[in-house]
Amino acid sequence: MPTQIEHEHVIREVVDRWKAAVDAHEPERVASCFTEDAIFQGLHPYGVGREAVAAYYDSQPLGLRADYTILETREIADGVLLGYLDVDFSFTDRPTLHVKLSVLLRRTATDWLIAHYQVSHLG
Repeated sequence: MPTQIEHEHVIREVVDRWKAAVDAHEPERVASCFTEDAIFQGLHPYGVGREAVAAYYDSQPLGLRADYTILETREIADGVLLGYLDVDFSFTDRPTLHVKLSVLLRRTATDWLIAHYQVSHLG
């Protein structure tokens, strides 16, 4: 049975790939971290699928960076992990945005991918 440390390791690997692509402003690479049918909720109306994810990140300003801390992890079912994170999105021209992020990861035949992404800006 996987441990909490193993769950965090899986979440960190996926979120590190996402972060690297966000920081590099590579929307297609960001989208490759998601399942084909991922539900995506950033700070704009939600979208479904990699195309929606890529479009969202393509609209983000150059210089956007994401830094995160994993707060909690849970194994929801075999091959499904939940991560709850603090994320700071920093910009070149405005204050850092502090948000909470929930991700639901699903194990595929070849990798772990984000199947659900939900950002909350609590003020």
